[in-house]
Amino acid sequence: MTTLLHLDSSANRSGESVTRELTALFAQTWRSRHGCAGYRYRDLAAQPVPLVDTAHCQLGRRLERQGLVALDKVAALTESLAEERQWALTLPLIAEVRAAHIVLIGASMYNLSVPASLKAWIDRVTFPGAFTDLDTGDSLLSQTQVVVVAARGGAYGPGTPGEGQDFQVPYLRAYFRKHGVPESDIHVISAEWTVAGFVPAMASLKPRAERSLAEARAAVTNLAATLK
Repeated sequence: MTTLLHLDSSANRSGESVTRELTALFAQTWRSRHGCAGYRYRDLAAQPVPLVDTAHCQLGRRLERQGLVALDKVAALTESLAEERQWALTLPLIAEVRAAHIVLIGASMYNLSVPASLKAWIDRVTFPGAFTDLDTGDSLLSQTQVVVVAARGGAYGPGTPGEGQDFQVPYLRAYFRKHGVPESDIHVISAEWTVAGFVPAMASLKPRAERSLAEARAAVTNLAATLK
């Protein structure tokens, strides 16, 4: 059974959120093909993942000093109630990623980067050995498809005033590549100039924004209908 892990991170939980609209469209299209049994949803803004703390770091360092161990043996290596609590928060999130065939991420651009809620999730699931096959050393994410749905108030492509200031999409690409997801399996769909409809100074860009959103909707629907 194909499984989809759907993550939203926009702090704007109203109908105005472009990333939430687009990820919902992807999920709806995907469920129409695969059903709901393999679908898992997390709203990282509504239910924030706690920031990692000292206990989380100490447990991770202990594992790194000993060499990586199987996740089902980590609990036995905790040395305090604080470490037990941190591991209890972490393990279910890692398990969700490892079980997913597709990881769908809605990521708005906040201050040139990703929302803090998404970064908190990334920091927590990136635990020593979380995505490594301990027998072979290979990545457990080498067969995972990652879909990043990005929205930005401006534009950051070549030739735009924002060129070189995008620390959102390149960061997510680099993160998943580092953990074994092939570049060809990282799919990015972006909607740009998303604030042009209500920022007076950007009114002239409204047609571009509408076209970008329409193209993003079409791309999301097509990808969800074809991605295996």
